[in-house]
Amino acid sequence: MFIIKNKWVFITTSIILLLASAFLIFTKGLRSGIDFTGGTEVVVAYKGFTSTSDGKIDIDFIKNNIANAGFSVKDVSLQKVDPDGTNYVTIRLTGDISPTEKQNFENAWSFNHDFHYEAEQISETVIGPSVGKELTRKAIWSISLVTLVVVLFIAISFAQVSVPVASWKYGVLAVSALLHDIFIATGMYALLGQINGAEIDSLFVLALLTIMGISISNTIVVFDRVRENLKFRKSNESFEGVVGKSLNQTLLRSFNTSLAIVLVLLALYFFGPISIRNFSLVLITGMVVGTFSSVFVEPSLLVLVESWQNKNKKKHKKA
Repeated sequence: MFIIKNKWVFITTSIILLLASAFLIFTKGLRSGIDFTGGTEVVVAYKGFTSTSDGKIDIDFIKNNIANAGFSVKDVSLQKVDPDGTNYVTIRLTGDISPTEKQNFENAWSFNHDFHYEAEQISETVIGPSVGKELTRKAIWSISLVTLVVVLFIAISFAQVSVPVASWKYGVLAVSALLHDIFIATGMYALLGQINGAEIDSLFVLALLTIMGISISNTIVVFDRVRENLKFRKSNESFEGVVGKSLNQTLLRSFNTSLAIVLVLLALYFFGPISIRNFSLVLITGMVVGTFSSVFVEPSLLVLVESWQNKNKKKHKKA
């Protein structure tokens, strides 16, 4: 009952997080990766590269050398460092490289095959603009389809419990939780874009879909318990009391599940490849925010909806 009694605290916190995310997204913007804009991505291993005083690879030196060779460099980043000191660097260019330019590009990142750098190309990925547009379309369709299925599933599942809150309203609240969670996760990614140049790519879309799946799972667990308890609701028991009891019954389960996933993601963030750190951090953000919304925000909104319905009924009766 603590959560329900302090519902405005949690709802206000949620609004603040949404406003902060909106500020980051609309003022800082999101950086689109080559998955959506098209371009060329090359991974190069430097086995002998130690240009800086602390012995670390000089990313800016590589980037400037490629740019000076006449190529449009989108981004150069360190992917990982092997125990033997080999540095794996990801180089992204806007647009394709023609066959006649490939040799010049190779000379640029290898510094004309200077043996001091021991540069070797590991992989090359070329994505055309048409493929980028197709990925964008599929990403939008995926998120929209998940949202529609959630509304239909909850509306059908909760059809038998339409009093005092209509079943479709449970679906709307569940979808609001999804949008809440992915919007805040997107805001975090906009912040990462300013800090370390994180770009929107296929991994980001995968992270959002994963967040949606886990978020709706937590929300349905709580709502399903509310549904079961409403079937055996006592005549003198308020709807607020039913929701509070349902939360007490599912709170430990929700926290334990989320904590277990977050611990795995933390291990992935600290010990996994550098290339998936942003992916891991967005998932961690989504898990924390998703647990917050499903446990603290959505039940509070459910109680508010029921309260507003009662007030409207009383007004109509007086009228």
